[in-house]
Amino acid sequence: MQEFVQVTGMILKQSPAGEYDRRVCILTRERGKISAFARGARKPGSRLAAATNLFAFGTFRIYAGKNSYTVTEAEISNYFENLMTDYVGAYYGMYFTEVADYYARENNDERELLKLLYQSLRALGADSLSNPLVKCIFELKAIAVNGEFPGVPEDRELQESTVYALRYIAESPVEKLYTFTVTKEVLAELAQVASDYGKRFMNHTFKSLEILKTLC
Repeated sequence: MQEFVQVTGMILKQSPAGEYDRRVCILTRERGKISAFARGARKPGSRLAAATNLFAFGTFRIYAGKNSYTVTEAEISNYFENLMTDYVGAYYGMYFTEVADYYARENNDERELLKLLYQSLRALGADSLSNPLVKCIFELKAIAVNGEFPGVPEDRELQESTVYALRYIAESPVEKLYTFTVTKEVLAELAQVASDYGKRFMNHTFKSLEILKTLC
């Protein structure tokens, strides 16, 4: 007998499967990163069509199979529609989901990573924050959430405001991350540190980041 469970999470990626189905990767609060099939999600009028799009956040009713889960129902609370109409913003969002996919594992406690991803996508739509700053904060906090943040680099001279921002990002709750702005000079230093730490701790090629570099 199939055992149904409900999970809260976000669609990290999706792809066609068979004639009408869709395969999705969901970052969940309860079970970490999972793979699932949504039967008939590509049929016109399917109730799972929009619910299995990239960035969709909400609750998913699933059951476990031999190698993956199956999604039977979903109730989406945020589709992040603003990213659907913002070409550049969408690629920032896709980069964030790629990083989350890289870090997350099944059955791991990924609650902080899920919160970070959700708040970061929300920040992309904020008029008071620049996308490059949101990207720096996300990258640095993702490394911190994964337990790899090495602290403020000691091999370079940084402005005092940059040092403060780095410590704030590493130590603050996710909900309070996107509450400050910086000067262009501080942003440049944050971006360099984020880039250096990304190469050091992730060492991975993210397709959406490569595209972003051609757009910005």
